[in-house]
Amino acid sequence: MKRIFLFIVTNLAVLVLLSVVVFVLESVFGVRLPRGSLGGMLVFAAVFGFGGALISLALSKWTAKNMMGVRVIGEPQSEAERWLLGTIGRLATKAGVGMPEVGIFDAEEMNAFATGARRDAALVAVSTGLLRGMSAQEVEAVLGHEITHVANGDMVTLALLQGVLNTFVIFLARIIGGVVDRALLRNDREESGIGYFLTTLVAQIVLGILASMIVAWYSRQREFRADRGGADLAGTGSMIGALESLKRSHGEPMPPQMQAFGINTGEPQGFLRLFMSHPPLDVRIAALQAAAHA
Repeated sequence: MKRIFLFIVTNLAVLVLLSVVVFVLESVFGVRLPRGSLGGMLVFAAVFGFGGALISLALSKWTAKNMMGVRVIGEPQSEAERWLLGTIGRLATKAGVGMPEVGIFDAEEMNAFATGARRDAALVAVSTGLLRGMSAQEVEAVLGHEITHVANGDMVTLALLQGVLNTFVIFLARIIGGVVDRALLRNDREESGIGYFLTTLVAQIVLGILASMIVAWYSRQREFRADRGGADLAGTGSMIGALESLKRSHGEPMPPQMQAFGINTGEPQGFLRLFMSHPPLDVRIAALQAAAHA
């Protein structure tokens, strides 16, 4: 219910902002936008904006399994696999979600991820490096972190946010292109000129970069919430210990398409920090310590 409310409010805010932009352009700057095309333009933007995000969400489990080489555990073949299935089942019950698919992927780096379009049909996978490099209590905390992502519906919320921002970028870029073409380049013809196409392209790139910053900011906030969830499910000390262990991790990182889903990711410097999907590990540890002493 909370995600639906957020989705509706965000969409209404976008529509209000777009209406204000159109009003200001026409009333203040005297730029006349073709009325007949605005509705169609918005539909076009929504179809393409949400289409890609929702298709990506629908295919997320299939993509993750194939990209990461995940082996889904059906019948456990070892005591470690039985422990993994039992622990995830217990945490899922405690968090109030259905039993997810459980998988293992071969990677030296300590990592784990959760994905899927529905809370009761998710996928939780861990790397062989994580199982080897952490204690049972730390692995349980990581699993709690991932189960919290599932319980919070983070994958769905992120896809909806991406869809709203994509729609905004596509629509507003074309509005900006029309303003430049008609007002600055004095193109009064019905068909769009070269100024429209070039300006729209540049505006879409710039707005897309800004939208990526917003998505990355939200992604960082959800990691803080998932860390707190892992601490609640498995203990604050275990969650902090798991994050400390991740600082010692080595090996090839997950592919860029998957890094936003993993618990462990790189920590770029400078301007690129604005595009980080995860807060730095030291910041996450400090947040858990502060919450424990609050």
